[in-house]
Order: sequence, then structure tokens, then C-alpha cells
Amino acid sequence: MVETVERRSWLALGAATAAAFMVVVDVSIVNVAFPSIQRSLDASNAALSWIVSGYSITVGSFLLLSGRLADRQGRRRMFNLGLAIFAVGSFFCGIAPQVEVLIAARVVQAMGGSLIMPSSLAMVLPEFPVSRRSAAIGMWGAMGALGAAFGPSIGALLIEGLGWRWIFYVNLPIAALVFAASLRLVRESRDESTEGRLDVVGVPVGTLALALIMVAIVQGEGWGYGDSRIIVFAALGVVLLPFVIWRSRSHPNPLLDLSLFSHRSFSAATASFGLYALGFVPGFLMSSLLLQNLWGLSVLETGLGLTPGPIMASLLSVPIGRMADRWGHRWLLTLGVVLCALSYLWLLLLAGESSAYFTVFLPANLVLGIGVGLSIATFVSAAMSDVPPSQFAIANATTRTVQQVCFALGIAVVVALFSSAPSGDPLGGFQRAWIWVIAAFGASAALIMAAFPSGAASRRAR
Repeated sequence: MVETVERRSWLALGAATAAAFMVVVDVSIVNVAFPSIQRSLDASNAALSWIVSGYSITVGSFLLLSGRLADRQGRRRMFNLGLAIFAVGSFFCGIAPQVEVLIAARVVQAMGGSLIMPSSLAMVLPEFPVSRRSAAIGMWGAMGALGAAFGPSIGALLIEGLGWRWIFYVNLPIAALVFAASLRLVRESRDESTEGRLDVVGVPVGTLALALIMVAIVQGEGWGYGDSRIIVFAALGVVLLPFVIWRSRSHPNPLLDLSLFSHRSFSAATASFGLYALGFVPGFLMSSLLLQNLWGLSVLETGLGLTPGPIMASLLSVPIGRMADRWGHRWLLTLGVVLCALSYLWLLLLAGESSAYFTVFLPANLVLGIGVGLSIATFVSAAMSDVPPSQFAIANATTRTVQQVCFALGIAVVVALFSSAPSGDPLGGFQRAWIWVIAAFGASAALIMAAFPSGAASRRAR
């Protein structure tokens, strides 16, 4: 009987991770399709940027609300609603006759994705004891790493074989299968202690504040950071944040659950994850530009060239999760983030203008993969290690909101550093960006080592 329950739990986790894989692949696959979309829909570069920006802004704005709704209304219910919305958005992306329709459909997709990501993990974690949760989160993280690894390659193959619209159509059967599996395998769970309505003032104001900040960060490079729109959006978003925090302190059902920060593990892991995010995606962006723009690899060659690191990360995520369950997160995280920093230090010291994939990039990429395998899913399990099951979805959503904002901020800083290099120094922009990435990882490692509690979560729970 126990074996049957455990098997059901792992199968339910499989359904959740399949949805996470679909969302991550969809994010990474779109960039590969840009040239085909531009030719097909006669889209401008500014319009193309909104295909990505609209998605990022929407996800970052709605994650907190999605986490709150999942804990209150039911994790499986919100997960399946997210799948349905994501599938509808994917369908309209596929049939979009013009770029404006595609952008709108991407926003719909993002609303579905913002529901899927916090609820996909929260709906299955209650099935696992504290001593097994990091391993479960490791499996969830492994699928995300595989999605990042194979997204560009899958996208290139689909585009060459069937056309760019199929990068969206492929989501429909996956969403349908996961929807059916979740109904069969996942039990509904929610926070039974919640009463009353969500804060009808703080929730929309908080969501608006996040949206304004995300627009200012994401569109700053395109519009110019001195543009009056960017200044107004950023100022309004920052001004609204103290009000949101005040409402969160005073309202019984706020958008942001400040009680989460009473857990030292949650506060330290979330803050450190934010610093980590400042370097994580920007580092991958620089690697892609190095291979493609400076060393002259094709899109498919670049996608395949970036693959070894994420594969290494996916292979490590589950065993590292088991180690975190046994020994704790602190030193695993510290080692992982330090390895991430060292991989970019290797590139900073050895990468030149001539292609050196096997001697310079591949070793760095493999070390990075080990570091990511030790860290990215471990950050999520570390943040949730002492959080009660009733707050799983909002805890995951809060951590991921910080992550999304810092991803966008890190990309904005790195693009500015990269663009500021003299035109006669093609390697200078990369070196400036790598220094930023190394500094972000270094700060993250220092914070987690200094602030995160030692020992396994199961021992702290006794």
C-alpha cells in the first residue's frame, strides 16, 4: 500500500514536471523562431521584441496573484486552469495572421504559465514527507533544465520541418495529456485556514506595481532609460511598493504573505536566488552571443553547443535533491554558485576572438552545468524547506517573482555593459558582461553561506 501511494506521488510529480518542461521549452524556443516570424508576418524588430517582453512582463506581474489563488482555490484546479489558458494562447499564437495577434496570444500564454509554475510544484509537494521534498523538487528542476537544453534544438527542427507555427501547436497535445493525467493522479489541496476575500485594493495595486517595474526594466533598452515613459513607469512602480507592503501587513488576506519571511531559510534563499538570477540568464545570453555572433556558429550549432551544460544540470538535480534532504542545502548551494562563477571566470580569462569551443567553451559549459545542477532547483527547495504545506504555492510564487524581476534586471544591465564597449574591441563587451555575472554569483554565494541555516530541514522540523 505504501509503495502504491509513493508510486502515485512520483507519477503525479511526473505530470507536474511535464507541464513545467512545456512552459520552459516554449520560452526558450521562441527566440529561434524570430527570423521566420519576421519574414512570415512582416514584423518590425520593435514588434518582435514584444513577443518576448509581453510574456516576461505578464508572468512577472501575475505570479504572486497566481500563487495566492492556488493556495486558496486549490492547486490542481489552478494548475488545470493554467494549462487550459496556456493551450488556448498557444493555439492563437499558431494561427496568428499578424504580429499584433501573436503578441496578444503570447500574453494569454503567459497568464496560463503564471498559473502553472507555482501550482505545478505546490500541488504535489504535500504528497511527499519533508525528508523527500528536495528530491521531488530536484526532479521538477531537472525537467526545467532539459527544457532549457533542448528548447533551441527542438525549435530549429520544428521550424525547418513544419514551420514556426508548430512551435506553438506542439503545446496542445502535451497540455491535453498533462490535464488528463493530473485529474487522475493528483489530489486537490489548498490552504484550509483561509477565510474572507483577497485584499481587493492591495492585490490589483500590487500586480500593477510589478507590471510597471517589469515594463520599465524590460523595455528600458528599447525605449532608452532616459525615456519619459520608462521614468514614469519605474517611479510609479517603486512608489506603489511601500503601499503594497503596508497593505500586506494590515490585511488578513494580502497579495504578499509577509509571514513567509519569518522563516530564515526562506528569506536567505529568496534573497540569494535574486542575486543568482542577476547573473544566470544574462550569462546564457552572453554564451549564445559568443558562439553565434563572435565565433560564427549557426543557430542549430549554437543550440547544440549550449546543450551539454543543461544536460549535466538535469542529470544532477535529482541526486543533489536527495543530498539536500539528507545533509541540508547550505553547502551544496554555496558550492554550486561558486562553480557557476568559476565557469565564467574561465571564459573571462581564456576566451578570445577566435573560436575555441572544445578547449575553452565546453569545459566552462560543463562546470556551469554542474554548478546549475547543484543550485537552481536547490534554491527552490531551500526556500520552501521550512514553509508549511498551506503556503507552498505562494512561497514558490514569491521566490519566482523575485527571480523574474532579477532575470529582467540582469539582462538589462548586461546588455547595457555589452553595448558600452568600444566598437573596435569585439571581446570587450563580453568581458564587461562576464565581470557582472561573476560578481552576481559571488554575492549570491556569500549571502547563502552567511545567512542560510545549517543542517537538513527534517532535523529543523523536529
